[in-house]
Amino acid sequence: MSADGRVLGRHLVLIGLMGAGKTTVGEICATRLGRPFVDVDDLVVATAGRTVAEIFATDGEAGFRRRERAAITDACASPEALVLATGGGAVLDADNRRALRAAGVVVWLVAPPTVLAARVASDDDRPLLAGDPVTTLTRLADARADCYEATAHVAVDTDGRTAAEVADRVLEAYESRGGRSCAG
Repeated sequence: MSADGRVLGRHLVLIGLMGAGKTTVGEICATRLGRPFVDVDDLVVATAGRTVAEIFATDGEAGFRRRERAAITDACASPEALVLATGGGAVLDADNRRALRAAGVVVWLVAPPTVLAARVASDDDRPLLAGDPVTTLTRLADARADCYEATAHVAVDTDGRTAAEVADRVLEAYESRGGRSCAG
């Protein structure tokens, strides 16, 4: 961090609950910045050779989180500037929180649990959403809020905004915090 409080890391990191728009907004931001987009869950799936749901079923949440921590460490160490989207629970790990904040500008995408539930209603690959999604997302939001706040440099409300509008706000926040607007 510079003396004026600006973050000097080169990555743009998106955090938030499932359904917040991390992947969709991240892809838009990556295109606009001319840099690669990396989804941590995709890295975990690629290295494990199994879906997130399969990893949860066989290794439990703890096994998934170990894989997630390794993927975050690797992505944060990339010499190439990235747009990085984490899984919703990545911030629960203190090492992840430190690594993400040190790697770049962290933007927390926020929306009410009812909005998030509607966004993920048709996605069957969400092992933590078994049962009532609104109740589960409300519980997760309450349990994770302090971790999101501790990790993020800035929060962006996604409710009632298109993905392109959210991307505009994310990129404004990124650049205002010292992120570079071009790859390199």
